[in-house]
Amino acid sequence: MKYFVSFFLLFVTSIVGAQTKGEFIQKDNAFPQVKLTTSMGNIVVELDRRKAPITVNNFLTYVVDGGYEDTVFHRVEHDAEQERDFVIQGGGYDKEYDGAYMGPTIPNESGNGLKNDMYTIAMAYQDRKPHSATRQFFFNMNDNDHLNPGREWGFAVFGYVMEGTETLDKIMRVETGCHEKLGWCFVPKTPVVILKAQVLPMAE
Repeated sequence: MKYFVSFFLLFVTSIVGAQTKGEFIQKDNAFPQVKLTTSMGNIVVELDRRKAPITVNNFLTYVVDGGYEDTVFHRVEHDAEQERDFVIQGGGYDKEYDGAYMGPTIPNESGNGLKNDMYTIAMAYQDRKPHSATRQFFFNMNDNDHLNPGREWGFAVFGYVMEGTETLDKIMRVETGCHEKLGWCFVPKTPVVILKAQVLPMAE
């Protein structure tokens, strides 16, 4: 009997886990929308599952599991040489700037035809390893052509901002400085927090 109970619990756990995976979220919707409620305003992004299915489903997995709630935008960076805005990056650290849990890495879909243009959302990867993306993402705050693929891998764009560009513009203007724990000098001095991330209902 105990073996049957154990098997049943394992089966239920696997089913529940499967339901939280991104590919099961609005699986017939090619362009799901996600709303990020931040401490500085709301942002709504439309994701492109047709051109970046792996990346979109990965992002949705963190959204529905609550993985982005109470995380911060830890990088608000300007391109000093060209005197222009660059990126706003987040999703990887909590409010204490400790690293959040990371799921499996995903393949790089930067060759999907989507460009790192202003107000698009893209995945960040680690240590110049193009297939190392997990949960961190960034908003392009300019037309960042140098982030597109060429002879080398680029950064995979998987959607664009539908609403809340003014929120991103406000975040871009926050005061930044060097952060002792992270060791970077483009960190907002007052944390900009993602309070909630949610998949919006499909339009009828």
